[in-house]
Amino acid sequence: MSGFLGRLGDLAFRRRRVVLAVWTALLIALIGGVATAGGHLDDRFTVPGAESQQALDTLEKSAPEAAGATAQLVFTAPPGHRITETPYAAAIQHTLEVAGTAPGAAGVTTPQQTGTISADQRTAVAMVHFAGDRSQVTDAARTAVEQSATSARDAGLEVSVGGSAYGVGQMHPGITEGIGLAVAVLVLFITFGSLLAAGMPLLSAVFGVGITVGGLLTLSSVVSVSSTALTLALMLGLAVGIDYTLFILSRHRSQLAAGLTPRESAAQANATAGGAVVFAGATVIIALAALSVIGIPFLTVMGLAASGAVLVAVAVATTLLPALAGFAGERLTPRVGSRAHRRATATTSNGIATASNSTAAGSNSTAAGSEVMGARWARLVTKRPMVTVLGVVALLAVLAAPVGALRMALPDNGSAAIGSGQREAYDTVAEKFGPGFNGPLVVVVDGGAQAAQSVAASVRKLPNVALVAPPQATATPGRSIVMVVPSTAPETQQTADLVHAIRGDIPGSVPGARVAVTGDTAVTIDVSQRLSASLIPFLGIVVGLSLLLLIVVFRSIAVPVKAALTFLLSVAAALGTTVAVFQWGWAADLFGVSHLGPVVSFLPIILVGVLFGLAMDYEVFLVSGIREQWARTGDPAASIIEGTRHNARVVTAAATIMVVVFASFVPTDDALIKPIAFALAAGVLIDAFAVRLTLVPAILALLGRHAWRLPRKLDAILPRVNIEGTQEEAPEQRPKELVSA
Repeated sequence: MSGFLGRLGDLAFRRRRVVLAVWTALLIALIGGVATAGGHLDDRFTVPGAESQQALDTLEKSAPEAAGATAQLVFTAPPGHRITETPYAAAIQHTLEVAGTAPGAAGVTTPQQTGTISADQRTAVAMVHFAGDRSQVTDAARTAVEQSATSARDAGLEVSVGGSAYGVGQMHPGITEGIGLAVAVLVLFITFGSLLAAGMPLLSAVFGVGITVGGLLTLSSVVSVSSTALTLALMLGLAVGIDYTLFILSRHRSQLAAGLTPRESAAQANATAGGAVVFAGATVIIALAALSVIGIPFLTVMGLAASGAVLVAVAVATTLLPALAGFAGERLTPRVGSRAHRRATATTSNGIATASNSTAAGSNSTAAGSEVMGARWARLVTKRPMVTVLGVVALLAVLAAPVGALRMALPDNGSAAIGSGQREAYDTVAEKFGPGFNGPLVVVVDGGAQAAQSVAASVRKLPNVALVAPPQATATPGRSIVMVVPSTAPETQQTADLVHAIRGDIPGSVPGARVAVTGDTAVTIDVSQRLSASLIPFLGIVVGLSLLLLIVVFRSIAVPVKAALTFLLSVAAALGTTVAVFQWGWAADLFGVSHLGPVVSFLPIILVGVLFGLAMDYEVFLVSGIREQWARTGDPAASIIEGTRHNARVVTAAATIMVVVFASFVPTDDALIKPIAFALAAGVLIDAFAVRLTLVPAILALLGRHAWRLPRKLDAILPRVNIEGTQEEAPEQRPKELVSA
């Protein structure tokens, strides 16, 4: 692999104009494809095989108005007036007549038909039904419904528009994302001490993100791509795009400072650091692509879209970056006498030096003036390693404690931004009619009119039922639908219990009736349950994969086990922090959380998949340096100091950029993206700084020589892989301490 990457880097360096032209042409072609094909984002949540999905599919033909999306028009009369007064009633009637002409509207239900007039006679709710789901409701249709309320507002009524036809918010890149990029550039400038070098990772990432987003938007004209998948790909592509180029460019500049020519250095950096980038990217791609085995289409699309973003980032880092390095030439070499030059030459010279013992290694480091922050930090955390381990584990345990209260659901309009029409409609309906009116259940009954009446009567006797509407016949003979309004909000456990009670108890009490529960609330419950059931198996696959990969890479048992356990700590701490903010409300105002409630149901799986790849990235980059020093010196204590000193700066810069990029998406109003961005930012912050740079060196110090032991038989059968291209010693060449009987 390293030989191929080295040749690839050399080719890109020599043919830099061709490489740049190819990438530019691809970007322009995809932008043209978007302009031509247009594309259409599909935000449906479907669960193939689930009862709610099967019932919903049957209603698309027999009762399309019940299966399709709806827009709510919530009318409120001024204080001291009733909604039924003649001027208001006339204004509502005119509004509904206009709303019924919206593109794709299948019909209108008045407040009198549904009985949705509040007890104080001040508020009424009408519905506009669409033939398709939300993804088939056009922006023109939503605008038409919103504009239809003009006459009602002119009459003095307050009108808010919401319902399932509207999402919970959309991602609109703005000033916070711009600030995030600016901070990333600042971190790069501090890392490299050069504006030219700082700009190259950003330029590479912009190319990668542009191609990823352009490709997804082009594909959306023929396959289903959700707005959440697009935003996740954008967020992840930008973060890893900067990080991967940072790793390779840092190695390239160090080699230039050591005297290599730009061409030699570009090839060698691609062969060494590029190997680590390919390894890291492959782990992320595998973990995210594995989301497709869960069997939920929108999650499959998210995983594949994010995998595609990472794949493009790896391709850009290993081809476009060497080409850009060719254009920059000697100008990327750190200026002689600068801090960047002293640091690069010290790292390179120590990286190829041989130290006979820890004292010599330590004195060489100090003499070279390389006792930088990374080495000082490593000395601090390994001075009393047991104290460090206990302290960090205790801190992570505290952060992880809220995980015990984790509840999961998909966000509804109650999570929309405060002040938005859908949020105002949701809150008004909850206040005037009860929280359950925002998530009615649709019970599909096959067996005739009498069976439907019996089912309705039985459901009324169940706990947590606020209202059961009379059965309505459908176009399919013998099939009826019964609308059931719970007493509790859609995301509560009590509502989920009611769904299970209807499914479990009612069919047996009404002989001959086939009963199914569907509707947006039931679909959400089924999605959340399938995701919850998939989390532990998926986590087991990811942890098992990490163990196998790291055993091969580090030829050790203790190091991979340590990496897997610390990864679980990082995930638990990140999830606990997310629960504390988004479910319990700690610092909710600081992060702009407008609604407290369950965590987005697919967030834990997305967090595991993304954080796994990033954690293994930092683990390999940091620990490989420590292992290299150990193989060279045989001194475990000195190896930790030297290995950390060489790589801590780059890991710190990469993690800081990653945190900043993810955090810049937290202020969005998109209720799906906000908690995901927060969890990823918290996860990277915890994993990089608390775990990889603090806990890992302390654990290795406690393990000493035992960290690198591997049973001889296992050592003989494992394939030999060195991701950075240095020669891996054979068992007979390795120190005896490395191989146990």
